Amino acid sequence: MPAPLKISLSEEEDRQLLNLQQHSKTPSRVRYRAEIVRLNAYGWSVSQIAEYKKLSSHTVRKSLHSWSNQGLEGLWEAGGRGRKRGWKEEDIQYLETAIEQERNSNRTRA
Repeated sequence: MPAPLKISLSEEEDRQLLNLQQHSKTPSRVRYRAEIVRLNAYGWSVSQIAEYKKLSSHTVRKSLHSWSNQGLEGLWEAGGRGRKRGWKEEDIQYLETAIEQERNSNRTRA
């Protein structure tokens, strides 16, 4: 069985996490990670948090370890996630120009 994790927060850290949790423009994953850290600091165990948030205990532990190792930055998504943009701005401009030229040539034929 894994060792219990216990986070201690200063008043300032708790206030920052609460602000993150309540700010509507904060990504939802960051908000729930902030809540996980705060709940643990208030004495909730990993299993209690996992049950309450309907998450796996692994997810809760990962959030707590990220906080312990990186602080606030650990709550945010790592860079490089998601599909990379395939089109460059100059590609789009070229296509728009080509389409416009094609339209103009079709108008003159009709």
